[in-house]
Amino acid sequence: MTHDERNDAAETSDEELASARGEILVYQTEDGATRIECRFEEDSIWLSQTLLAELYQTSKQNIGMHLRNLFQEQELDAAAVVKHFFTTARDGKRYRVRHYSLDAIIAIGYRVRSQRGTQFRRWATERLREYLVKGFVMDDERLKNPPGPGVPDYFDELLERIRDIRASERRMYLRVKEIFTLAADYDTSDAETTRFFQHIQNKLHYAATGHTAAELISQRADHRQANMGLTNWEGDTVRSRDVTVAKNYLSAGEIDDLNRMVVMWLDFADNQARRRQQIFMQNWQDKLDQFLAFNDWPVLDGYGRMRKRSADDKAKGEYRQFDARRRALKEAEGEADTLRALEDIARQAPQRDDDNGDNQG
Repeated sequence: MTHDERNDAAETSDEELASARGEILVYQTEDGATRIECRFEEDSIWLSQTLLAELYQTSKQNIGMHLRNLFQEQELDAAAVVKHFFTTARDGKRYRVRHYSLDAIIAIGYRVRSQRGTQFRRWATERLREYLVKGFVMDDERLKNPPGPGVPDYFDELLERIRDIRASERRMYLRVKEIFTLAADYDTSDAETTRFFQHIQNKLHYAATGHTAAELISQRADHRQANMGLTNWEGDTVRSRDVTVAKNYLSAGEIDDLNRMVVMWLDFADNQARRRQQIFMQNWQDKLDQFLAFNDWPVLDGYGRMRKRSADDKAKGEYRQFDARRRALKEAEGEADTLRALEDIARQAPQRDDDNGDNQG
């Protein structure tokens, strides 16, 4: 261990200094030639300059040069990617050693010129291509073989995100439509098919919340509430298209219940469809009722107390009031900023006049 590496954290406070409690992961390169002990802490992997040099098969000086360039060019913020850990050296003494997070490890991989750097870039490009083409990247082996204690296992998070995706209105509609096409009386041009899909949605919303989609929108759309009562919306601000989607008003717990319900029913319906038995559209409604009852969820009888069009009209009316109030607040904030700027100018003006008078005297 070099003198520079032992003392590169001399100005770091004890509060900023990480202890040795972080888990140690062993990373082995794909060619099996190098095994690196990586410290795992705060949802990131941390390596010292020495280990970075070993990983990319280059010199520690070369790693230091790339790090300096990354910080000088402001591609990375040193405060965010640098952490100090106690490390036991060969002499048995413990030293404070600077470590760099995964963001820095990846950034160096794109700059270092070595065979290992080339391997990293090829690996990263393959993963990026898979993400851009398929929309996801997965580490199958890691998911099949969860990490040891102390290292987070993100499998449950993956399942939750998949449930949310499968339960999205567009994806659910496409999947249900594929299943419905196997019904003997299915007609793509029949508006009744669309109404039937909406009825399926209402039954699922009712089972999760005790209200149909129209009832949820009508009851929860409120221009007086923050974000009009919505809990989810597209983009950075609430827009008119968001207020007529019932799922946007659900709490986190309700969304989780609905997502689980939808995924379970889609699997059930898909299994029924794969058996290729003749079935009619009404049979799907009956099977959904049976599915909900079997799982002890409330079953909607009829079509609910409110029509979707009436609920949408109410939500749009609430949105117009909400949007008008939002615009007024933004205009008021703009006027306040303008007044403050004018006041600053006014305070400076007498000082300039006094200065000019002094100069003339």
